[in-house]
Amino acid sequence: MERYRANVMLCAGTGCVASGAMKVKTALQEELKKRGLQEEIKIVLTGCNGYCAQGPVMSVHPDEVFYQALTVEEIPRLVEEHFLKGRPYQKLMFKEPEKKVAIPLMRDIPFFKYQVLRVLRNRGLIDPESLDEYIARDGYQAAAKALTQMTPQEIIEVVKDSGLRGRGGAGFPTGLKWQFCSNVLSDVKYMLCNGDEGDPGAFMDRSVMEADPHAVIEGMIIGAKAIGAHQGYIYVRAEYPLAVKRLQIAIDRCYEAGLLGKNIMDSGFDFDLEIYQGAGAFVCGEETALMRSIEGKRGMPRPRPPFPAHKGLWEKPSVLNNVETLAQVPLIILNGAEWYRSLGTENSPGTKVFALTGAVNNIGLIEVPMGIPLRTIIYDIGGGMKKGRKFKAVQMGGPSGGCIPESLLDLPVTYEDIVKSGAIMGSGGMVVMDDNNCMVSTAKFFLEFTADESCGKCVPCRVGTRILLDILTDICEGRGREGDIEALEDLSQDIISASLCGLGMTAPNPVLTTIRYFRDEYEAHIKDKWCIAGVCRDLCTFFIDEKFCKGCMACQRACPSKAVVGEKKKPHRIIQELCVHCRTCYETCKFKSIKILPAKAREAQPSELIELVGTAQKKQ
Repeated sequence: MERYRANVMLCAGTGCVASGAMKVKTALQEELKKRGLQEEIKIVLTGCNGYCAQGPVMSVHPDEVFYQALTVEEIPRLVEEHFLKGRPYQKLMFKEPEKKVAIPLMRDIPFFKYQVLRVLRNRGLIDPESLDEYIARDGYQAAAKALTQMTPQEIIEVVKDSGLRGRGGAGFPTGLKWQFCSNVLSDVKYMLCNGDEGDPGAFMDRSVMEADPHAVIEGMIIGAKAIGAHQGYIYVRAEYPLAVKRLQIAIDRCYEAGLLGKNIMDSGFDFDLEIYQGAGAFVCGEETALMRSIEGKRGMPRPRPPFPAHKGLWEKPSVLNNVETLAQVPLIILNGAEWYRSLGTENSPGTKVFALTGAVNNIGLIEVPMGIPLRTIIYDIGGGMKKGRKFKAVQMGGPSGGCIPESLLDLPVTYEDIVKSGAIMGSGGMVVMDDNNCMVSTAKFFLEFTADESCGKCVPCRVGTRILLDILTDICEGRGREGDIEALEDLSQDIISASLCGLGMTAPNPVLTTIRYFRDEYEAHIKDKWCIAGVCRDLCTFFIDEKFCKGCMACQRACPSKAVVGEKKKPHRIIQELCVHCRTCYETCKFKSIKILPAKAREAQPSELIELVGTAQKKQ
């Protein structure tokens, strides 16, 4: 900061790299050199900045001016405006969806404004491949304190007093898990990090490993000292090549600096660490399956007890924590348990990282205090619903989670409250859905994933999830029968009570929560053969209400099967024999003239159609 007039912090997380961040970097370098600014402006490649949907993104420090949706073509103008004329380039600034007013400073943008960063404290601020930059942000001070000033039991007591709960999904108290392992006498113990993260739409752990790998390593060093382990593994799925690369660079730097290996910081404590790449099986997120995978066996869970704290990796006492949990440990050791409890609630202290995605305007990675209402996340941080549509539900906890309806939008985000709703906190996936979503189809989508990812070891999960999926498929394709809803509920309870591991125990959650809050949609599918949202193609038809059609031709141009016919400025109609029920016309129409009717409307008489349209208007 003393040497350069400005630091350009360009996001080089997976999302931004996929959007062209490296091409933007090259264009920036060339333009700065062309203008003679290469000695005044420094470009730093950071990890994930959080605002993933608008990538590539960057911030210019020390002013914290934020730019989004960068393109190679806009770089010359940006350099000229910002670095030569000294005025931020408005075209690439964040603009609120409705007001369209440019907001230059990162701290004033609603997406960032309402967040509290602890796990993500270094995001967008450091080069993740630089040990020096991590140390400059208080890195490894907590490890030094734990190794040279604290006993293992003192470390455990601080973590226990903090109330830190595992952020991998179960929410088990971290300090208690460490205590169990510490109490076991053994010549060999293992400290493990779970970076497998298999939930669709979840990228919290990946982003932390890419943006701040040293925070994870430091947490593992502290945990290893607490339980008496001298060997550690970071289990990362092979689909995360950038995370693997940056973790390996960080581990190599630590060995060079004496922060890993023998006699760390002259403390007398030894700890070796290596990466193990998983093959991408969802079930390997379960701790015993993960350990079997590291052993070179097929990743399948085993019955517990004995628990891993007593018999884990290679039958030795082991502790497994996820990435987000370990990244919080250095802060707790450095600042104390009371500081950590200053955020959150009594039983759910601290912050939680979520991958916010779906039908909201602002998509990305967020960190918020525990206890924050869902409404604040969706409408303040998320910027509300896209295209002004109506909120319908939010899926929390990934494929093993549940759907929370609009009536519970003020629900505080805590482990206890989320479980009461029928969902789970999970690792932090949060998928927002609007009224265009069919909840029966949504449950089917998540069941397809969990049924495919079942390891097959236990019958309730292997067979039960398939039967659930078959019933849901029948309902979505018009073969639903009376009693199917009750069959889904009964079978779900059997799977939950009899499955061997967490995958099977939580797989029915999407089914149970959608039935609990959207039972009317199931009944409409079964009794009326009608998907009110127009998603299940066999259970809907589309009809143009001439009273509202303006003849703008938009739906006709968009229709892929040429089923929409009509003249300009005159009401259109849909030829049902040509319609493929793709929803394109429905989503294109700005005048709400297209109605979603039951499948039987395809052969209905005019008088019946009028009645069906009236019913549709009331329900939709």
